[in-house]
Amino acid sequence: MRKIIICLITVLLCCQSIWAAEPQVVAQSAVLIDGKTGRILWQKNAQTPLAMASTAKIMTAILVLEEGDLESSVTVSSLAAKQPEVNMDLQSGDQFRTYDLLAAMMLHSYNDAAVALAEHIGGSVEAFCEKMTEKAAQIGAKDTVFGSPNGLDSTLSEQEHHSTAEDMALIAAYALKNEKFCQIIGLESHSFSDISGKKQYTVTNTDRFLQEYEGALGVKTGYTNRAGHCFVGAAQREDMLFISAVFASGWGTKGKEAKWIDTKKLMDYGFSKFANCDVVSASEKMGEIPVENSPTRYVTAVCGQTYSAVFSQEEMEKLQIEPLLEEKLTAPVQAGMEVGKLRILLEGEVLATIPLVAENGAEKYRLFERLRQLFALWCKVPEMA
Repeated sequence: MRKIIICLITVLLCCQSIWAAEPQVVAQSAVLIDGKTGRILWQKNAQTPLAMASTAKIMTAILVLEEGDLESSVTVSSLAAKQPEVNMDLQSGDQFRTYDLLAAMMLHSYNDAAVALAEHIGGSVEAFCEKMTEKAAQIGAKDTVFGSPNGLDSTLSEQEHHSTAEDMALIAAYALKNEKFCQIIGLESHSFSDISGKKQYTVTNTDRFLQEYEGALGVKTGYTNRAGHCFVGAAQREDMLFISAVFASGWGTKGKEAKWIDTKKLMDYGFSKFANCDVVSASEKMGEIPVENSPTRYVTAVCGQTYSAVFSQEEMEKLQIEPLLEEKLTAPVQAGMEVGKLRILLEGEVLATIPLVAENGAEKYRLFERLRQLFALWCKVPEMA
């Protein structure tokens, strides 16, 4: 069945590849990844460390969602109140619900809201930035250091504050697993007040990608004089999720428009060139393993889980599936017990390793059965001359 599915997907990709021209983007650094596996599908200087501007707020949101109480009250400090535009004009001593500041930060990129949240969760901006950098490393970001929770970089060196397009795409992929994060970035607007009820706010989502691209989930814009126009975006259609990041798509009005154009080109490339495929399915048989000390002679090894990812036509033809089974097993063997690994490779690179498990169990010989087996063996021994 898997071969039939692969053949059908290959035919579909053959038809799609006619329109799947390599994307031409003006961004200095850009990447497109499979949102499910994190695999890079296309890149341009994707590992080059650059300033990431307000896309840094994706990580700020992750920590607020994972470590904070969204109903808790945030008191604005003098440092938060001094943050430059874009800001909410927060005043020292103001109090807000955590959720409201988080939504304001993600929808309209308010810098003072980001600092207020960082101090609320981390105790200080410095401590919070350390948490941001540590969390990025845990997610798999290999070259990311956060020096500010809002992405402002004018007082920071490149060593103190930088990321890569690949890293930010991976961080976004992690964030999109959080339902509350997805809910917030998809809002058209959010209305709220401070705790006292005296100050009223309505913030609108500045992410044009949401309105202009089919399947867009949004994520986060960014701009500083050093970083230029940046955008980390995500789009999903049926069973395919793509995440893109473009850094330094330009400066000024021209660059502001270019980041949307670059993002759409990357997404168009993804949806036209790739198709989703269940490479292996859970319970798919991968071989038999002999069993010792049991009336059951063999245990069938099956896939412990489904592996699904997107591939191009060319990649589908090069995929390899490599079962690595135990040479033999000794009873007792429990159904569901791991009995090997399955490696999925593309041009020598291991894309995934999934467990192989026993489809059936194998009990040990009981004493009577063992004696009968030994007697049968003894009866077969030839007489000595």
